[in-house]
Amino acid sequence: MEIRELAANEYEMALNLVRSVFREFEEPDYSAEGIKHFYDCLIDPDFIAMLKIYGAFLDGQLAGVLATCYGGSHIALLFVDGSCHRQGVGRALFNRACKDNASGSLAVHSSPYATEFYHRLGFSDTSPEQLTNGLRYTPMTCVVSHNT
Repeated sequence: MEIRELAANEYEMALNLVRSVFREFEEPDYSAEGIKHFYDCLIDPDFIAMLKIYGAFLDGQLAGVLATCYGGSHIALLFVDGSCHRQGVGRALFNRACKDNASGSLAVHSSPYATEFYHRLGFSDTSPEQLTNGLRYTPMTCVVSHNT
């Protein structure tokens, strides 16, 4: 598996994977308002400009995407193609983001679908589930180890 930071000309490919995985696994948990807000973020140039996007490639094909913001201290997006779930793709992306994190901690607003995944990575809930702009999420944080 190859994990690397994506070039700007690869962002659309990455965002297409995000859309596809969101549609398959996340949409059932959200209202029409939340779904619209999520997709609107993916076409907002200001949102995209603040992201550092990593890709995981299996046999040359994009299998997963992780994007950080706020200097690498917050996971904004983490999506893995459904055919690649439970193969270590998400963990490998997380480990790469940890290596580039200088703050010592990493935060995420986890979707209901991904909460247990983040718990397995060592994240702890910092608040109960929230609802903003139609999107349900649980705020979480973890201490970053640069040895991962």
